[in-house]
Amino acid sequence: MIRLGVIFGGKSVEHEVSIITAVQAMNKIDSNKYEIIPIYVTKELEFYTGYPLREIDNYKDLSLLKRNTKKVQIVRINNQVYLQTLGWFKRLIKEVDVIFPIGHGSYLEDGSLQGMIKMLDIPCVSSDQLASAIGQDKVVQKLMYKASNIPTSNFVWFYDFEFIDNKESILEQIKKLNYPVIVKPATLGSSVGIKVVKSEEEIVDAINQAIEYDKKIIVEEVIKNLKEVNISILGSQENFELSVIEEVGSKNDFLTYEDKYINGSKSRKGMANSSRIIPANINEKLANDVRTIAKEVYKVIGLSGVVRLDFLIDENKEKVYMNEVNTIPGSLSFYLWDKTNKTYTEELDEMISTSIREYKKESKKIRTFKT
Repeated sequence: MIRLGVIFGGKSVEHEVSIITAVQAMNKIDSNKYEIIPIYVTKELEFYTGYPLREIDNYKDLSLLKRNTKKVQIVRINNQVYLQTLGWFKRLIKEVDVIFPIGHGSYLEDGSLQGMIKMLDIPCVSSDQLASAIGQDKVVQKLMYKASNIPTSNFVWFYDFEFIDNKESILEQIKKLNYPVIVKPATLGSSVGIKVVKSEEEIVDAINQAIEYDKKIIVEEVIKNLKEVNISILGSQENFELSVIEEVGSKNDFLTYEDKYINGSKSRKGMANSSRIIPANINEKLANDVRTIAKEVYKVIGLSGVVRLDFLIDENKEKVYMNEVNTIPGSLSFYLWDKTNKTYTEELDEMISTSIREYKKESKKIRTFKT
């Protein structure tokens, strides 16, 4: 049986979203093939393990949850990864064969955790540290799309100190964009800190709000006659498959955090609970454009595992624009694979199997030599 460490939580504005996604997944992973080892990362970046972490209701009282679980660290000893208790009398309490990061946002999704896992020399069920870092940074993504001739909306980006020191210069750059625009913190997800701005009078307040969350800000033109669609890709660079395309609906100008995770959240389905049409109500030309661009983005960024790619469509022009990629998508996009005749358990099994296979291939590469 493969011992699977599932890491989730973290120091992120998407902490609670990560818990929902992880608990969903742990309850669907095949327990006949995998020993599931939950590893919860608190907002203070402390690691805890124990069975109570698999029950969503236990997170209502974090103090009690911590008392009922063990505080640990991840160590590598004699070519094996373990969970080790802290304190004077350290004990190795669990062996771990594979690590499955199910975190959103900073530390767990942005390449930080993936780099740590690579240092542990153990299979990681996600994109590698570089692809994960790119997937977290909307500015780097957009620059890569432009360089690769992948259609994306017009944008301006800058650092917080540039806006503080040279506000008028930044505002002049933004004037080259057509309103309305959308202001985003560059490295956050789940629509946190995002604001649609319909006139120049609103832009400064929107930027100041975004600066509270991030040091890097991006301002994008809003696509007119908008329809939002998403697609998921599962696999590796060598062999991957595409899900059905979904159409995302929202009563707002864009899908907010509340749309994604709070409205109707009593079912605790996370992103699966959002308003959506599957398959998307688009013609075959647009669907083919989405698939073609998705495959190109998957290759250019070097993605693996399961990802979700978000697109914007101008229905009048029948033009598809790449918006952004999510390297650890909410609910792991199981609702898309479910409509592609793949159960959530099968999706998770393929993700884990792919990570092990890719790790073995990578391990055959020459990494050291005698000098």
